[in-house]
Amino acid sequence: MAQINKPSDYFNTVTYTGNGSTHSITGVGHQPDWLWIKCRNFANGHALFDVQRTTYSLSTENTGAEVDRSSDGFTSLDSDGFTLNGSGSGGRVNVSGRTYASWNWLASNTTASNTDGSITSTVSANTTSGFSIVSYTGNATSGATVGHGLGVAPKMIIVKTRAQTNNWTVYHESIGATKHLHLNTTDQESTATNTFNDTAPTSSVFTLGSGTETNASGNMIAYCFAEKKGFSKFGKYVGNNNDDGTFVYTGFKPAFLLIKIIDTQTDNWIMQDNKINTFNSATSQRLRANSSGAEFSSSNEIDLLSNGFKVHGADGEINGSGASYIYMAFAENPLVGTNNIPATAR
Repeated sequence: MAQINKPSDYFNTVTYTGNGSTHSITGVGHQPDWLWIKCRNFANGHALFDVQRTTYSLSTENTGAEVDRSSDGFTSLDSDGFTLNGSGSGGRVNVSGRTYASWNWLASNTTASNTDGSITSTVSANTTSGFSIVSYTGNATSGATVGHGLGVAPKMIIVKTRAQTNNWTVYHESIGATKHLHLNTTDQESTATNTFNDTAPTSSVFTLGSGTETNASGNMIAYCFAEKKGFSKFGKYVGNNNDDGTFVYTGFKPAFLLIKIIDTQTDNWIMQDNKINTFNSATSQRLRANSSGAEFSSSNEIDLLSNGFKVHGADGEINGSGASYIYMAFAENPLVGTNNIPATAR
């Protein structure tokens, strides 16, 4: 398969300022199938929408069920972005004068039934970019399987119950299917056989345990990610607690990073992108996926480089001595595309 030369066709970050009224956000470059919004300058919770759930949002900082935001700030996913409204004072997504980051992923702009697993799922899948949104109804049965539509085994899966109060459960290849993380907490990696049934995903399905976090008797949503050269990378690194910190090779200039320590201590899920941090400096502006807190500045910076990223300093969130971290990264530019145009460092 050819390398993706223009990553923004499949993932893009757009920042905007709320207006408390009808507000059309454009410049995404595609119709987002998964939209993640966070207020930058105020302590508002996260709001995640997708093509399967329309106006209903979930929040990564808590365990809550999905909430209909159609009367509280959100209207629709559009061909080049999304539309907001001012009902309910704009809620989490469009309060007048507040600044926001939006992260936008393209799936297929459609949904289709998938019968690869023992549970029939509804899938919006993009095999080019390695991303699918999977809706299914759990059956609380160990060993149940769900089709993801990617054609290759996903490296990372994020699962949430829709109508029930439950943790966000994360599978990451670097820690394996016998362990998991919770996106809404600072917890270290945890062992539980009732999440992914100690079974790694295949090219067609992922496997569930009997636990309610991944297989409740009700509606579930899963975001599945396969690794694609020059576009996405899912891996692990070890920190060194040093100003000359660890360098992580991705093969592209990152546009978005999600980082989590998995051992030695509890700590936050760190989010950084190239639209909030437009150049590398002595400080980095970041958000936390498990927190409603506003954007914060850290002198323990993360440099986004032409071929990966480099962490600095003594911050346990990103660079603790001997600590292990998992990450999810999406590209701004590939290191060298199939048209032989190299990315450039900032």
